[in-house]
Amino acid sequence: MEKRVLVLNLDHSPIAVVNVQKALVLVFLEKVSCLSHYETLVVRTVSKEFKYPAVIRLNEYKNIPYKGVLLNRSNLFRRDGNECQYCGSKKQLTIDHVIPKSKGGKTNWSNLVTACHRCNVLKGDKSPEQMGLKLNSIPFRPTLGFFLANYAERHAEEWMPFLDVKVVGVK
Repeated sequence: MEKRVLVLNLDHSPIAVVNVQKALVLVFLEKVSCLSHYETLVVRTVSKEFKYPAVIRLNEYKNIPYKGVLLNRSNLFRRDGNECQYCGSKKQLTIDHVIPKSKGGKTNWSNLVTACHRCNVLKGDKSPEQMGLKLNSIPFRPTLGFFLANYAERHAEEWMPFLDVKVVGVK
């Protein structure tokens, strides 16, 4: 039971990812409707067999305050595909301010990128243009849907029709 289950609000916006046990409890309590199943997976009990849910939708709308994706090292690396945004290296990764802090650059999603140690030191306290460096992708603020779509591409193709996300800024 390693597959995860996508939880959608009544308006079909993604709000969570849960394990199959939690999803099945919500289905049996009639708090959710199952919109999609994993084709080849089933959950067996002593006397019954149940389809393995892939996507469930709440039966009542829940007002969930938007918190956004937390700006941290792990999420920044995930957004940038764990590679340097200047040369594509996957080794000795650091965080770089595109516009240096000393030049008024902010610490936010649109000014931070993943860079290898070599490119970060080479760039130093200058802009990428001044050093002849070009960004592989434009920095952007990711959404929960962006990360869910990246997960779904690798582990849960059944989620894709429910995730209205265009992968922006990634090669």
